[in-house]
Amino acid sequence: MSFNWTGVFPALTTKFTADDDLDLPLFAKNLNAQLEAGVNGIVLGGTLGEASVLTTSEKEQLVKFAVEQCAGKVPVILNIAEGSTKEALQQAEYAKTWGARGIMMLPAMRYKTDHRETVTYYKTVADATELPIMIYNNPVDYKTEVTLDMFDELQVCKNITAVKESTRDVSNVTRMRNRFGDRFKILCGVDTIAMEELCLGADGWVAGLVCAFPRETVAIFNLVKAGKIEEATKIYRWFMPLLELDIHPKLVQYIKLAEAQVGIGSETVRAPRLTLVGKEREDVLKIINEGIAKRPTL
Repeated sequence: MSFNWTGVFPALTTKFTADDDLDLPLFAKNLNAQLEAGVNGIVLGGTLGEASVLTTSEKEQLVKFAVEQCAGKVPVILNIAEGSTKEALQQAEYAKTWGARGIMMLPAMRYKTDHRETVTYYKTVADATELPIMIYNNPVDYKTEVTLDMFDELQVCKNITAVKESTRDVSNVTRMRNRFGDRFKILCGVDTIAMEELCLGADGWVAGLVCAFPRETVAIFNLVKAGKIEEATKIYRWFMPLLELDIHPKLVQYIKLAEAQVGIGSETVRAPRLTLVGKEREDVLKIINEGIAKRPTL
């Protein structure tokens, strides 16, 4: 079943028990909150999903469970972040087998590929799967940028249909539109510039703080697309101190703490990450609790 890369796509956190197993009941609680808020798809195994510490078996459990829970209401997207083309091809095959309806895909991990290598990597995987692919373009955190010239060469791959725009350069939305028109759907991947990119024509938002505040995230998207900029801005300004938790190296711990505070998650992370302690936890908790106390009425 086809779908549009349009709307709010939460990059969901992976829930763990105190014994370091997958906490599927808590995952379901958060997922249901997302669906009730009206999200348009979900992304598993991304940065927020702690993909680098998940086993293949755990990814399978998560995808199959999410597909069952979503029951066709929204597409389940699996992120691919691998160090080798061979493993990326395997993950794409798994995604299809497990029931995912799309792939989000980073450039190869660890080794910084050049132009030819980056394009070849994406083309090789795209040619091997029928699933639609959203390129995850995040040179700030993952060092390799997918440039406009690379996107030009990737146009031949009909199933490369979207980009998660995480360069943190708002003008990149306009550059993509000027060069490629509507060839690629553009989804903002950085919470703190999401409204700006939506106003400039981005089609969607792969969001982080949506994990704790789904209704507010969906409201901003819907209001912007309805042209109700003033109403959206009021919510966005309230949201900004919370959204800034998304652009920190410890975004996983920060956002999981926010999920716990609103009752749809827990602070538990998987090592080498550790839960927050001391002044750092107090400072982040202050931001979260102030946001909750001033939470707007929608």
